[in-house]
Amino acid sequence: MLDIKFVRENPELVKENIKKKFKDSKLPLVDEAIELDIKKRAANNEANELRANRNKLSKEIGVLMSQGKKEEGMELRNLVNKQAERLKELETLETEYEEKLNQVMMKIPNIVDASVPVGKDDSENVEVECYGEKTNPDFEIPYHTDIMALFNGIDKEAAGRVAGEGFYYLMGDIARLHSAVLSYARDFMINKGFTYCIPPFMIRSNVVTGVMSFEEMDAMMYKIEGEDLYLIGTSEHSMIGKFIDTITPESSLPLTLTSYSPCFRKEKGAHGIEERGIYRIHQFEKQEMIVICKPEESMEWFNKMWNYSVELFRSMDIPVRTLECCTGDLADLKVKSYDIEAWSPKQQKYFEVCSCSNLGDAQARRLAIRVKGEDGQKYLAHTLNNTVVAPPRMLIALLENNLEFDGQKYTLKIPKALRNYMGGQEKIESK
Repeated sequence: MLDIKFVRENPELVKENIKKKFKDSKLPLVDEAIELDIKKRAANNEANELRANRNKLSKEIGVLMSQGKKEEGMELRNLVNKQAERLKELETLETEYEEKLNQVMMKIPNIVDASVPVGKDDSENVEVECYGEKTNPDFEIPYHTDIMALFNGIDKEAAGRVAGEGFYYLMGDIARLHSAVLSYARDFMINKGFTYCIPPFMIRSNVVTGVMSFEEMDAMMYKIEGEDLYLIGTSEHSMIGKFIDTITPESSLPLTLTSYSPCFRKEKGAHGIEERGIYRIHQFEKQEMIVICKPEESMEWFNKMWNYSVELFRSMDIPVRTLECCTGDLADLKVKSYDIEAWSPKQQKYFEVCSCSNLGDAQARRLAIRVKGEDGQKYLAHTLNNTVVAPPRMLIALLENNLEFDGQKYTLKIPKALRNYMGGQEKIESK
C-alpha cells in the first residue's frame, strides 16, 4: 500500500504506474483517494480547532463562574455544548473517511521498480538466464503421475473418494522422496544462515489483508466458517504476519527465516497437460524463505534469494531458468518479481516452481512493521519472500529429470544431495 502523502504529491506518477500494469480500471481510485484525503484532513482540522477551543472556553467559564458572572458563563457553556455536537459529527466523519480511504488505498497498485519490463501479462515475461543443459532422454517420458504409479507412489482414486478432486495420497518411496526434498531444502536454507520456523497454519483476516490484495485473497483463501480465521495459502502469510505491529531495532536487521507449512488453495486447473495430475491442487507442502530488511538492502536480498533457489535446484540435477515478471504479471503489492522455472523433458518446456518477490514497504505499511534507526527515528521495513521448494511441482521436476529406462525397467536416480535423506538409496526401481 502506498503512502497517501506520496499519492497526493505524485498523482500522475501513480496513474502512469497503473497504466504500466494495464489496470486502467483502477485509474479513478487515485482521484477518489485524493478527494477522500482532502475531506478527512478538513474534518480533522475542524475537529482539532473545536477541541482546542473547548479547552480554552472551559477555562473561561471557570473564571466567569468564580467571578459571579453566571449569565456570561452559561452563554459560553451553551456554545461549548453546540460545538460538542459538531465535534461528535466530525469525529464520525473522520472515522468514515479514514475507513473509505484505507479501502481505496489498498486497491491502488504499488510502484514497480524502474527495471521491471513493461508487458500486459505472463506471455511477455523476460528470460534472464538458463542454468544447466536441458534433459532430452532417448525414451518417452511418462506423465508425472504415471511415473509415480510405476513406483507404486500415488493413489488419486482413493483421495478422490476421501476428499474429492485436487487431492492425492503419496505412497512408499515417492512419499519418502517428497519428504526428503523438504528436509534437504530446510537444511539448505539453515546452512545459508536462515532461522528455521514452523508457523501457524491459520491466520486472522487483518493479517490476510496485510499480506495480499483483495483479488488474491478471494481467488486463493479458504475461510474457516464461523471464525475470523483463514487457512494459509503459503507460509509467507503467517511468517510476515509474525511481525505485525512490531518495532525492530535496526541493528537486528536483516531478519531471515525459512519456514515449513502445508498450504491450502482454492485454485485448480490450468491448460492442456496441466489440467490433470498434481500441478494445481488444493493442498500441498512448502518450504519458504522470507526477509525483513532495511529499504536500501532489499534489492541485494532479492538477488540473493532467487540465486539460492537456482543453486538448490541445480544441486538436484534439475535444469532451470529465471524469468523476470513484466508489469502486467506483477501482483499489486509487488515491486519486482522473478519466477524460477524447471525444465520438463515430458512437455519440452519450462514450468514455474518458485517465485521470488520484493514487496518494498507495502506489506510493512499495512501491518505496521517498523524499524527503529540508530538515531531513534522509526521507518517501515521492506519485506521479501521466495519459494525454496514446493512439492509436488518440485517432485515433478525431480522425477522427469532423473528418470532412466533400459528398455525393460524404469529407474529413478536419487540425486546425491538427497541420498542421506533417503536412507542412503541411490536409486528407486519400478515395481
